[in-house]
Amino acid sequence: MNNLSIANNEVLTMSSRDIAIYTSKKHNHVIRDIKKLYSELYNDDPSLDDLKNIGKRLVDGVFVDVDIRGYVQYFTLDRRHTDCLLTGYSAKARMKVIERWHDLEEKNKPEQPKIPTNFAEALQLAADQAKQLELAAPKVAFVDNFVERESLQNATHVAQSLKLSSARKLNSILDEIGGIYSGAVKRSRVFTVKFINNGYGDIKQTEQGYPQSLFTTKGIVYLNELLTSEGYI
Repeated sequence: MNNLSIANNEVLTMSSRDIAIYTSKKHNHVIRDIKKLYSELYNDDPSLDDLKNIGKRLVDGVFVDVDIRGYVQYFTLDRRHTDCLLTGYSAKARMKVIERWHDLEEKNKPEQPKIPTNFAEALQLAADQAKQLELAAPKVAFVDNFVERESLQNATHVAQSLKLSSARKLNSILDEIGGIYSGAVKRSRVFTVKFINNGYGDIKQTEQGYPQSLFTTKGIVYLNELLTSEGYI
């Protein structure tokens, strides 16, 4: 049986079933006690009449699961509400649950990194960390390149954004306007230094080793304004 669960926000919880086991009480009696606890704490009866086959958070730290017939299957409490519930139980019952909490919390403590006790261990730790970084480097480079590429667009995508028929049409217009592509490089369209320095574009290398001019978001906004003012779009 799973005596402990961890919610998305890392809050440890214990179910009424587990509380019943460790206190040697009947489960329906524990459910009754939790309902009474809820009513006294929040001056309200837990509204369960309209619930069927669902789990619901009543308040922070108090959850309930109801079956398809509308009956409570079990409650789940955080540490605060569990401790509060136990104040009405016998000392032996409280101690059993408290000891169980301590065991579970110990098991869920984050593992502490081993601290080197001598020079040899320190060297080994440094070597292990360097190896981990080496293994992770290709993955990190791929992600960085992917994210960077995602923020840059080629002429085809920019043409589509500007409602032009093709990248060829866009490049033809930019050639007419001038100042975007440099004429110093033949057989390839390369941005001028000014265009790059203004943050409008960047040049990346393809997997085949060829330069590729890519537009930034700022550059696309600039082209939209430029082509609109020139009457092309």
